[in-house]
Amino acid sequence: QVQLVESGGGLVQPGESLRLSCVASGNNFRNYHVDWFRQTPGNQRELVARLTKGNSVSYGDFVNGRFIISRDNTKSTVYLQMNSLKPEDTATYYCHAWQGARDYWGRGTQVTVSS
Repeated sequence: QVQLVESGGGLVQPGESLRLSCVASGNNFRNYHVDWFRQTPGNQRELVARLTKGNSVSYGDFVNGRFIISRDNTKSTVYLQMNSLKPEDTATYYCHAWQGARDYWGRGTQVTVSS
């Protein structure tokens, strides 16, 4: 069993940055692929960034080089550095870890970008 706890969300102005963190409990975090998803009310969750256990990285098309996903397996933590934030980035951001049939979600952290 893995529990994921996100932090780092908040209210920022357009153009500013935030770094989200997701700490995982349990063992063998390094064997999990990790994602960041986001969701706004009435919409489906969309993939923001993915980092596989083999360090393959991919991003949603809307990221356009603004975000960086990374992980520190010694701390069982995955990060999402978000730069040049836009109002349309406002959403609840969720951490997701998966490996085969094992699939875990955090409860989310709210990011609001507004002037």
